[in-house]
Amino acid sequence: MNNHCGKLTVIGAGAMGYAFAEGVIRQGLCEPKSVTVSDIDASKLSFASTRLGVSTTHDNKEAVKGARVILIAVKPSVVPIVLNEIRDALQSDQLLISIAAGVRLAAIESRLPPQSKVIRAMPNIACKVGRGAIAYARGSVVEEEDVKTARTVLEAVGLCVEVPENLMNAVTGLSGSGPAYVFVLIESLADAGVRLGLPRDTALTLAAQTVLGSAHMVIGTAEHPAKLKDLVASPGGTTIAGLDALEHAGFRSAIIDAVKAAAARADELG
Repeated sequence: MNNHCGKLTVIGAGAMGYAFAEGVIRQGLCEPKSVTVSDIDASKLSFASTRLGVSTTHDNKEAVKGARVILIAVKPSVVPIVLNEIRDALQSDQLLISIAAGVRLAAIESRLPPQSKVIRAMPNIACKVGRGAIAYARGSVVEEEDVKTARTVLEAVGLCVEVPENLMNAVTGLSGSGPAYVFVLIESLADAGVRLGLPRDTALTLAAQTVLGSAHMVIGTAEHPAKLKDLVASPGGTTIAGLDALEHAGFRSAIIDAVKAAAARADELG
């Protein structure tokens, strides 16, 4: 097993922090002994230690010592507290990645020593199964080698893209919150199947696989979704009747409004 990302410290052992620790180990990027997880919750640390074999601590300042990469995976309101705890222990060659929604690079850098290397990232919950969608923006002194290192960590749990920081809240509204919208879609498709007589487990399996297969087609063919939609919607057929019902119900507008509302909330959190 090769340590491609060096020693990794994850501050915050919640769902996302655990997902990243698990991901780098699963992908062979870090040995368990080179990953340290820090949290105030003893039960979360015990779970991470037992399941992953990582080192654990309650002391954030101690956790960052010797780390090549430090992943901040705490709630936005806790970020200033964590940064104040670790700032005096940071070294100039360490890379800090924050996945806290809405917390801007400038706000992070202002609480750290000058020339600190910071990357802001926005993952989503699908990172828990290694299929996340992640966007990142680089801080003011980040170099290409740092970006390469960050991408190694981020891609351990999904697909990542770089965006300007002023678009990060749009990312939060779209792919950050997006899984919830898709879960509602899957649930609704399954409910419709049950309404029409399908057994619940059959309807849910068909609904989830339909969404999964459709996503694979968009990514795999690189075709515009509208073109793929037209492949399904035969003239006068069943699909166009269903699409007509969606248009009447304002389906597109509802999705757009959901993304805008989530992005606006991210602005407020920042």
